[in-house]
Amino acid sequence: MLNRSQSLSALLAPNSVALVGASDDVTRIGGRPLRYLREAGFKGAVYPVNPKRETVQGLTAYASVGALPEAPDVAILAVPAAATVQAVRECAGRNVKAAIVFSAGFAETDEAGRALQNEMTGIARESGMRLLGPNCLGVFNSSIGFYGTFSAMLDTGLVKPGPIGIVSQSGAYGSHLMYLARLRGLGMNHLVTTGNECDINVAEALRWMVEQPDINVVMAYAEGIKDRDTFIEALEVARERRKAIVFMKVGRSEVGAHAVSSHTAALAGSDAVFDSVFRQYGVWRAQTTAEQIDIAAACSRGVYPKSNSLGIFTMSGGFGIQMADDAETAGLDVKPMPEKAQEELKAMLPYASPRNPVDATAQAVTDLPLMTSFISAMLEKGDYGFFAGIFGSGPASPTFSGKLRQALETAAAASRDTIMALTMTAPDEIVRAYEDKGFIVAQDGSALMKTLGAMVHFRNSFERAAGGKRELAPGEHVEFSGGALSEREAKPILAQAGVTFPKEALIKAGDDAGAVAASVGFPVVLKISSPDIAHKTEIGGVIVGVKDEAAAREAAATIFARAAEKRPDARIEGILVSPMISDGVEIIAGVVSDPAFGPVVMFGLGGVFVEVLKDVTFRAAPFDVAEAHRMIREIRGFAMLEGVRGAAPSDVDALAEMLSALSRFAAANADTIESIDLNPVRVMEKGKGLVALDALIVPASGRS
Repeated sequence: MLNRSQSLSALLAPNSVALVGASDDVTRIGGRPLRYLREAGFKGAVYPVNPKRETVQGLTAYASVGALPEAPDVAILAVPAAATVQAVRECAGRNVKAAIVFSAGFAETDEAGRALQNEMTGIARESGMRLLGPNCLGVFNSSIGFYGTFSAMLDTGLVKPGPIGIVSQSGAYGSHLMYLARLRGLGMNHLVTTGNECDINVAEALRWMVEQPDINVVMAYAEGIKDRDTFIEALEVARERRKAIVFMKVGRSEVGAHAVSSHTAALAGSDAVFDSVFRQYGVWRAQTTAEQIDIAAACSRGVYPKSNSLGIFTMSGGFGIQMADDAETAGLDVKPMPEKAQEELKAMLPYASPRNPVDATAQAVTDLPLMTSFISAMLEKGDYGFFAGIFGSGPASPTFSGKLRQALETAAAASRDTIMALTMTAPDEIVRAYEDKGFIVAQDGSALMKTLGAMVHFRNSFERAAGGKRELAPGEHVEFSGGALSEREAKPILAQAGVTFPKEALIKAGDDAGAVAASVGFPVVLKISSPDIAHKTEIGGVIVGVKDEAAAREAAATIFARAAEKRPDARIEGILVSPMISDGVEIIAGVVSDPAFGPVVMFGLGGVFVEVLKDVTFRAAPFDVAEAHRMIREIRGFAMLEGVRGAAPSDVDALAEMLSALSRFAAANADTIESIDLNPVRVMEKGKGLVALDALIVPASGRS
């Protein structure tokens, strides 16, 4: 049986193709792929299958797959849903390696359709044949002229080969991306649309795509991910091989009804988790299709900036300031020109603004040697990662465009390792001429800054991968005896995993609560301890600020009485006594089992930051300490941990160690834990560690 990579290569780089349901009508689903294959000059064997015809579009037709002179690598099934199962059976019997199912009417429609899809999938799996679809738009590999698609977007022309790949669950969206990219003059080698994903899914297609040496960037689209491990592997391989992934992820959903049992789960919408996992693995999540195309175009050459610094050249101060503002938002550094270089520019043009943005004023329009000198100085002496020139409609001007282009190309020759970018409003042929010379061109300055920011994002991610993959020590696997865990039971388990808790004691019925509290040290907190009461405050089961033995006895009696009244069914272990700890910065951490990514760790500041602002972030488990540091720094409230209004910096190193340890524990117990809450956790002054004040573990339903 073929391995995974070989089976997808049979689908995407076949030597022979059968088209079942082939049609003479080139506008029909069964006619378009054959037309495209012929127009593209596909060199492999092409076998139309149609029992009613002797020839189809000039090629010899065959009555069935069984009648073919050889077993093709891939079969394109352009037949109705009712005939598809039989077609799959015939392909499996002939040892076809892969099949593409165009037809709809399967699991996306009703239970009867789902049953048909399951039957078809079972036949394919038994034979080892791979299936793409059903309900998909197919694939192409333009580098070999293979078009296994019926997309009408190709009616006006086939695709120019190039270093861009497209992977999309939606055939319509993938085809639309292809069309827009072609309008931009971009080359694309591969497109895969996965449809219902009865077998081959986005994760596997993406994994294959990033392995291809002729691909520098992948545009992807998905509503969800079925195969977590393959998807993460694809993201890791892409980062290691410096392949950019620009992802359009749509759809928002809650984790599920179990969210009520865990504060962490209630904050963990799947969409927020996708956002964080993309950051974790260096994927850029596009907000618009235009943004996706812009960034893919800029990354298609596989060239990334040496730094995030940006030199802006303008002939209008206002446009320069606007771009500088957008650059800061995009994470770019608009650092000033060196003082000596500024003096030299001032000497050339006394009323210029030479700092950065460098404003050569309208004088540059009539004195192109001056413009060349200004731009050359920026490139030679500014040491910028990017140069951005603002030129408006100038490149389209009949009297100005030729000299402008000459000036830019002359200056660009001195750019060495600076990436050149321009904003302009000009006809496509002029824009393409600049792009062919290596310039990144955009009409809108804000969009351009976002594109350059994305390129920095990828560069930073690739550099992290170049540092080598760190092996993580596995977390300890824990066997649960069954049912929910109380705080008293959860804390020793998490302490073993690397979480620090304060000294505590348990008051049982009949104990002297005052003496027990005194052994802990006043002031103290008293909390009901029960595996059946996850949210203690809801029954009044927490009393804080207890200052002496008499108050401790009174508080204990009150809590026992409240528990008996409000939860008479609950198993009561006693009352936990903990020291009152108010120092440090309050944070919340936890784990939730995400539908797409399994165990993910959540982190955020406590109090209003989590309750109202939901200022939290996530990471797929497990991850190392370096990734934990990046996680900590991406919340909006990170400044609180750095120290504000004279407060000392917090022990962020200890926090990062705890989050990484928690992630390893979560990964080791992915099959037995539904969620974990550590809330609150107090992060102390730098060098003094942290302490978790409460803990909750919710075992997975039905697990023991």
